[in-house]
Formats: sequence, C-alpha cells, structure tokens
Amino acid sequence: MTLQRLEPAQNILTGPTPRLTVIGTGYLGATHAICMAVLGYDVLGVDVDPEKVARLNAGEVPFFEPGLPEKLREALDYGRIRFTTDFDEAAAFGDVHFVCVGTPQLPGSHAADLRYVDAAFTALAERIDRKALLVGKSTVPIGTAARLTALVQSVSPIGAELELAWNPEFLREGFAVEDTLRPDRLVFGVASAYAERMLREAFAPIIANGTPVVVADTATAELVKVAANSFLATKISYINAMAEVCEATGADVNLLATALSFDDRIGGRFLKPGLGFGGGCLPKDIRAFRHRAEELGVGAAVRFLDEVDQINLRRRSRTVDLVRELAGGSLVGVRVAALGAAFKPNSDDVRDAPALDVARQLYLEGALVSVYDPEANANAHKMYPDLEYAENLGKCVRGAEVTVLLTEWDQFRRADPTLLGEIVAEKRIVDGRHALDASAYRRAGWEYRALGRPVVAETFELGTDEKDSVAAA
Repeated sequence: MTLQRLEPAQNILTGPTPRLTVIGTGYLGATHAICMAVLGYDVLGVDVDPEKVARLNAGEVPFFEPGLPEKLREALDYGRIRFTTDFDEAAAFGDVHFVCVGTPQLPGSHAADLRYVDAAFTALAERIDRKALLVGKSTVPIGTAARLTALVQSVSPIGAELELAWNPEFLREGFAVEDTLRPDRLVFGVASAYAERMLREAFAPIIANGTPVVVADTATAELVKVAANSFLATKISYINAMAEVCEATGADVNLLATALSFDDRIGGRFLKPGLGFGGGCLPKDIRAFRHRAEELGVGAAVRFLDEVDQINLRRRSRTVDLVRELAGGSLVGVRVAALGAAFKPNSDDVRDAPALDVARQLYLEGALVSVYDPEANANAHKMYPDLEYAENLGKCVRGAEVTVLLTEWDQFRRADPTLLGEIVAEKRIVDGRHALDASAYRRAGWEYRALGRPVVAETFELGTDEKDSVAAA
C-alpha cells in the first residue's frame, strides 16, 4: 500500500474552508490534525504538554506510525499546521474544534474516565465568543454528547449558539494515515443542519472521494464506535474460543478458520486465531460499554462481552502454558526469547499489550526473559523495567532455550529458521500469532507449537485482506 502525496489546499478544496483546531495531540489527535492539514485545511493543534507541542512544531511525531512523520513534514512545509498550548488562541482560531483527548479506564472500575473530555470541552466553551462547532472524536459512553451539550452551552458566552456534534474515529494503528485520508465511512452525529453543514465542509475532500456519510443523532454516533469495537472483539474471541476446543480435540484451528471464511455471512477478516487483542481501545472500550449498559438497565444485552474479554485473557495464560510445556514443565531459570512487545505490528503502543503481558508472566514464573521489539522497546521498558530488553533480534534469541513469537512484525515472520537455530541454545518455538512457516521451522529442526493446533502441524497460511497486510503500511 503506497500513501499518495496530496497536493496543497488550492488544488483540493474548492468550497468553504473552515479553520480547524484539534484538541489533544496523542495518537488520534496528532494523526487527525496532520492529515487534515495535508488535505489543505489550516489546522491548529492544541495540547497541555509543552514538550509534545515543541516536538510536533519541530516536525517530530512523538509516537511510531508509518507514514505520519512524512505527512507532518509536508503539512509544515505548506504552512498549514502549527501546535500550541494556548486555549485562548484555539478559541479565536477555529470554526470547527475537534476534541481528541483520551478516555482511559477509571482505576478500580470498568467505566471510562471522562475527566479529560470534560476539561477540554469546558476550556474551549468558556473562551468561544462566536458561533462555532465543537466535535467529539473520543470514544465515550452513550449520552455523553447530550450531557456535554448542556455543559458547554451553560459556560459559553454565546450559550446555545455554541453547538456540539460527534464524529467517531475508526483508525487502525499502523494504518492510521490511510484510514484518515481514505476512511471506509464517515459518521456525523448532529442535532442541526448547521452542524451537518460544518462537518461536510470539514471533510469535503474525503466526501468528494466517494466516502459514504452516515448522518445520525449523537447517541447513535457514540454507539457506532463501541458497537464496532465490540463486534470486532467478539469475532476475534470467537475463533480463539474455537482454538480452545481444537486443543482439546486435536483439530486444527487454522483449517477451521479457513473453512468458516468461505461463508460470506462470516468472512475471513479478523477470523485469525492467536494471542488475542490488546491496545488502548478494544479492551477498555468493551469494558466501558458493559458498564454503561448496566447503568442504562440493559446490561443483560451485552453480558456476552464479559466472556469475550475472558476468552481473550485466557489466550495469554495459554501461551505461557505452551512455553512451559516446551521447557519441560518448569520455567525457573529457563532463558526465553520474547519476540515483540507492542500490541500489534507497525506500532509502538504497549497499552494492554498481550505480548508484554505474556513476557511479564513468564518472568514472574522464574524465566530469564529477553524482549525485543523493533519499535516498542522504550515504551515497554517504561512499563516493565525489570525485564531485559535486547537491541536486536540476534541478541534477543542468543542462548534462548525457548523462543516465543508475541507480535507478528514482518522482521520476525521473515527470519531464517536455520540461521536462528545456529544461535539459540534449544530449537523450541511457540508461535503465538500463527505467523511463522511451521514446515520451514520443522525442516530446520525446531520443535514448533501454536495455539489451537496439533502438536505436529504443517504450514497453513490463513487468507488475508490487502487492507490488513502487515507489510502494507
């Protein structure tokens, strides 16, 4: 997949061009701000972290995302974007204000922590003195937009003239630039013709490219995001539940997944068994959804999501079981090479990362764990400084008695099993992501194990979609 260079504003935007602010320059906010600037809008990014603002103004993206640094440089060169900590400047600058701050899980609860969302909307509303549109993009519980509308209109100098809409994001880490510039749909949660018009102007080039637009009320727009994440999590956990059945019966979950994928009612995308999902969205979003459903009195309708969550977590402990089995029954003193720390390839995000969780569990059972990730070592070290981190693949696996693939980076998928076999102590590998060539590893003398597959299983490559290709970003 090649990300095309887009020409500057005068060649893209032909209609009204509202000025945009983006509040929050984390993963979502920075990506949205940069891509909107590349599309030709004048954009002001806002964050409370002066260091992050300085790095972005200097052309440095503070996280790993393929293609985004080049887009930032492009936007800066065109003079379409800058970043600030000044909310007064943002209020005076923008016609449409996108709020992209985080909604983490509350400590000790499954509920979403909305303090950052509330603070961002309030800070803007108190300062805006002309008609404008506030747009939430953060993932929030149903009913948040209605509550925030009352809040911002009560504190704004212009009262009801300040309107609020919701525009959920559907970004995949590792593919965020493509998903922003060429999304599969846009959802506008609005309460007025004015809000819809402003959003259409703010996304004019994307709409002109043929992207479908769903115009809805704000509650439906809020629900679209959590419903999509819940459905995806359910599909992933379903095939992993089948992997548990396969392990008990000697069946092969890869063959099962392939047979199911030919049914066009089911499809093959994300019907891939393995270590399961993680990251900063799916786990906390499905938990917050369950919590909110309970508050609304419809908890029974989504109670199945609790089992979806539990199936996902069991895959981590089962991966540890496979490593322990290969090690002979005990992990004490066993040297284990853990390949991967990020929750998925093409990302440095270690939030709720299954890979890092497995490495930590191995360590707690007494294993001598060496972790290597092409991009996430630094973030992983901040989270678990007691683990050992190698600077490259060779150093990670040197002397290993068991090797375990935890994140399917292309570097790991393409590694030569014969060469790896020359530097490990024992040729024993657990493929936690069904990403390796099992037959090639066996020919090279490795003992190969994978979740949901027979002890002796040949290579069987699952079908992939171009949009999900690890090598495409």
